[in-house]
Amino acid sequence: MILECKSCQKKFIVPDNAIPSTGRLVQCSSCGNKWTQFPVSKKITKTKTSTTKEKLVQTKVKKEKPFSELEKKKKKVKKRISPSIYSKEYLEKKHGIKIGDEHSSNNKKILNTNTAKPSYFGFYSYLIIILIFAALFFGLLNLTKEILIFHFPFLQPYIYNLFENINNFKIILMDTFNFY
Repeated sequence: MILECKSCQKKFIVPDNAIPSTGRLVQCSSCGNKWTQFPVSKKITKTKTSTTKEKLVQTKVKKEKPFSELEKKKKKVKKRISPSIYSKEYLEKKHGIKIGDEHSSNNKKILNTNTAKPSYFGFYSYLIIILIFAALFFGLLNLTKEILIFHFPFLQPYIYNLFENINNFKIILMDTFNFY
């Protein structure tokens, strides 16, 4: 059974056995309107059809309010008073954006050239590059340490201490990897 609120015209589907013959108090969940609903009465019309041997009586059952009549009633659509949020007028008024002007297209070109592309050069990339440069620096220093000591004799203890510390770090790293 389909019930319709007389206040807001909202339709509700209710089982037929929910409304007794004495009626029932119902309330619209949309607007809160209350009314006593009685079961929808059915009209029975009898028509006679003939067959070759005998006449049979068929009954056609029609409801007072067929569903097609309920569908004919349309809900009121509220119209917007203000312009659409994507219209030219709204964008010009609210945000100062002018669409369709050459000036705005030039601004877009300038903005596109000034924006930097995202860099995928993260922390680990910098760390790897620093390690490569350190290895190159110490390799060149190892190749040229005799020449440096010959030309700058005061650097001899510093260079030997540097390479001794590098060897100590190498031993520590090898022991940790061998231990685990």
